Amino acid sequence: MKHLLRLAIPAAIVLASAGFGFATEYTKGVVKKVDADAGKVTVIHEELKNLDMPAMTMVFRAGDDEILARMQEGQEIEFVADRVNGKLTIIEVK
Repeated sequence: MKHLLRLAIPAAIVLASAGFGFATEYTKGVVKKVDADAGKVTVIHEELKNLDMPAMTMVFRAGDDEILARMQEGQEIEFVADRVNGKLTIIEVK
C-alpha cells in the first residue's frame, strides 16, 4: 500500500499542475477570408511558436461556431491555434 501511495501522490500532482505551467501565447493575424459553410478561416499570421511555423497565410478550422461568428474579413485578431484531431484549429481569439 505504501508503495502505491508513493507512486500515486506524485502522479496526481503532475496531472493537477499540467494545465497551469504554460502561458497561452497569442499570435497576431489578419482575417483574409471566412468560409462559414466549411467552418474555416484564412488568416495571414505572424510566427506560430507553439506549432513551430513561420509567418504565412493559411486556412484554419474554427474551434467552434462562436469563434467563427466573430471573424470578419480584414479584421486584425490575436489568436491561439493548435492541432485538434490532426487539424490546425483556432481555439481562442481575443
